[in-house]
Amino acid sequence: MRFDAEREVTLHVNGSAHVIVVESRVTLLDALRDRLGLTGAKMGCDRGECGACTVHVAGRRVLACMMLAVAVADAEITTIEGLAPDGELHPVQRAFLEHDAFQCGYCTPGQVMSATALIAEGHTGSADEIRAWMSGNICRCAAYPQIVAALTEVAGEAASGTASGAIGGAGAGR
Repeated sequence: MRFDAEREVTLHVNGSAHVIVVESRVTLLDALRDRLGLTGAKMGCDRGECGACTVHVAGRRVLACMMLAVAVADAEITTIEGLAPDGELHPVQRAFLEHDAFQCGYCTPGQVMSATALIAEGHTGSADEIRAWMSGNICRCAAYPQIVAALTEVAGEAASGTASGAIGGAGAGR
């Protein structure tokens, strides 16, 4: 297949099907941002090093800048815009606000998407484990202690059954 060949694909994003025509080389991040207008996932490094573009595909976190749109055709994709579809904040989003776990906000969507997956995957046994599993998400403002505090709180609520809303979001944790 030629990389500049256009192809029709169906992307199932946040519960809705979108039929778009893309070149085979178009990344999921570019398709989400430029074709579907979902700008929550950010272009940080374009090399899969910063985590700003983290989304969920089939319940697993992926770096959208490293994934081709044609590779995820027909898979369920969840972006930050679809994490809490009923207009309520997701428990992780609430905890980020309560713990001031952001400053400039650029990395926040990727941090939140990675955090929801981390909780669903059960990687919240300790602050060190949270730091290790979140290490693929860079925060240049250095809000790491607040991020760990937010995740520790939400993980504790999830374990005790007091968190409102699905921790993993739409399709996470499979």
